[in-house]
Amino acid sequence: MKDYFCMGIEYMAIASISLKHRNTFALPVNALHLIIADRTELMLKVWQQTQKYQIPLLVLGEGSNMLFLEDFSGTVMVNQLKGINIKEKSDTWHLHVSSGENWHALVCYTLARGIAGLENLALIPGLVGSAPIQNVGAYGIELKNICEYVDLLDLFTGSINRIPGDECGFGYRESVFKYQLQTQYIIIGLGLCLSKKWRPMLRYGDLTKLNPATVTPNQIFDSVCAMRRSKLPDYRKLGNAGSFFKNPLVSAEKYALLISQYPNMSHYYQDDGQVKLAAGWLIENCELKGYRVGGAAVYHNQALVLVNVNNATSQDVVSLARHVRATVAFKFDIWLEPEVRFIGAMGELNAVEVLS
Repeated sequence: MKDYFCMGIEYMAIASISLKHRNTFALPVNALHLIIADRTELMLKVWQQTQKYQIPLLVLGEGSNMLFLEDFSGTVMVNQLKGINIKEKSDTWHLHVSSGENWHALVCYTLARGIAGLENLALIPGLVGSAPIQNVGAYGIELKNICEYVDLLDLFTGSINRIPGDECGFGYRESVFKYQLQTQYIIIGLGLCLSKKWRPMLRYGDLTKLNPATVTPNQIFDSVCAMRRSKLPDYRKLGNAGSFFKNPLVSAEKYALLISQYPNMSHYYQDDGQVKLAAGWLIENCELKGYRVGGAAVYHNQALVLVNVNNATSQDVVSLARHVRATVAFKFDIWLEPEVRFIGAMGELNAVEVLS
């Protein structure tokens, strides 16, 4: 039996730590070790030790966009880097936010100081450090619209690298941090640029009912929170990882065929000529709301969400997701892709391959 040391703390290789309260699906999975990292020096030390002993390392925020498929055979390091710095210029606000800050708390923090621009992104679960990985977005706004830079800790050199926003490869729930820059780096900070010439984004949902001439950022915030709370379950009461699947993008030709068959299909035209379809609408119109596999089910208020209704296992969720995906493909000839990250014993896996 080998021991290894990290910043004066001893960890036993046979230890086992529950992650049930550190993943919002509340799945009964474990890790060998758990470390709370509140400074970059500790992050580097932990990484060095896991490399030395060839132990897998997973950097975790609030576990809000993850599906653990099994116990993690290594060290889970929880990001607790804190700090928000604001610089004011004549036309813009510039924020530097440490990656361990809660995203929704950041939205509230800015609005309380009269800084608009994040209100459409209210109640998105997780930490600031997770936002660039998925290029988080909601109700017409994506992180790429406001991201000035992302700071990365290079685990091999200990240096901090700043990646400009236009070099982050942001796409729909995509970025360079999800693939190319996943293993050697940890996101430690995020730079946001918010214009003082605020323009409301009111294209989606109940926001279309608001008057663009009189609406305030706080009114948009309240409306977004109300919409999200009406559709999405509180993970503290009903385990879930938010939207499980991405909204699929289809060609104009594919959309024309579908809309001729389903005139009420939810859709959003994109600047590149493609059309974004609502995955929740597709799942609901397969009559899958409430469909259950073991302890996992399709949420009855929002079909895009899979929930842990009764002590679900990881396999329950996988089987349910596989059934949903196959059913939608059979009816609409569209294969949904998971938005949630799938974590195996040694690290992240390709979610599509797991469900195929």
